[in-house]
Amino acid sequence: MSTRHRWTIRSEIIDNWRMETRRLQFLVELSRLGSMRAVADVQRTTTSTVSQQIAVLAREVGTALIEPQGRRVRLTPAGRRLAEHAVTILAAVEAARLDLAPGSEPNGTLRVAGFATAIRSFLLPVVLDLAESHPHVRVLVREHEPAEALALLAADEVDLALTYDYTLAPAVEDRGVRVTDLWTARWGLGVPAGAEFDDEATMDVFDRFRAHDWIVNSRNTADETVIRTLASMAGFTPCITHQADSLDLVQGMIAARLGVGLLPLGTVTIAGVRLIPLTAPNVELRAYAVARHGRLNWPPLALVTQCLIEQTAAEGFSG
Repeated sequence: MSTRHRWTIRSEIIDNWRMETRRLQFLVELSRLGSMRAVADVQRTTTSTVSQQIAVLAREVGTALIEPQGRRVRLTPAGRRLAEHAVTILAAVEAARLDLAPGSEPNGTLRVAGFATAIRSFLLPVVLDLAESHPHVRVLVREHEPAEALALLAADEVDLALTYDYTLAPAVEDRGVRVTDLWTARWGLGVPAGAEFDDEATMDVFDRFRAHDWIVNSRNTADETVIRTLASMAGFTPCITHQADSLDLVQGMIAARLGVGLLPLGTVTIAGVRLIPLTAPNVELRAYAVARHGRLNWPPLALVTQCLIEQTAAEGFSG
């Protein structure tokens, strides 16, 4: 059983019994010291307070925890059993407090959902580095397009979402999340090889291919929005007939002369594909690391986010 799972179970026990950890601490000390007065001295309180808190704890669990032994008291079998559990519960509470405290050594499992390029080119190198520098940080990876990743983040099924939008198709602002800029990258138009152009301004390029079929992402509508916006500016409605999630597959479809589509500049093109820069206006993808508000204080999340920023800078991408 993972540490995270054990802590979940113990926190549920505390919640169900409505215990205060201070009451559990009193019980543990009574088990160790054997008298209410000794517990009061160690905890810097009064004997009556110790007695009252243990009585409340007994009512919460529904069984007697202490019994008379001459002029003193002793734990009942149930009290001894609960005291044993309390040692483990209190240790887990303290471990969680230290683990979650800002500035503590990163430790725990971070769940990340993001698009393939961000994972392959930036997150995976970070994961490899963390295995050496922070071996107690574990990263779980799920490949998803932005809308899917953000839905998982909203449902608290992941801790970090790696997303993107385009300058001509900006994402809708969500005040419930904290967005960290990672990098920007220019995109161009992938067309069948052999096409010649004297002028590579965006409007001229789009006008040249107005009669072609167009290829868009099958899991995200942002690039389709860009294509429709630019086509509208060039005075036509694009015929969008093909969809593909993989950029490698988009290139294969272009090489097979099934259509044209957006590709990132700098892509190593396969035979049969030409990549044309788009200018006036430029088409830029903007990548982000997205977390829920208040979560960036968690050391593993803060660490991975900072590592992603540094990784993109090291690769020469602008933020």
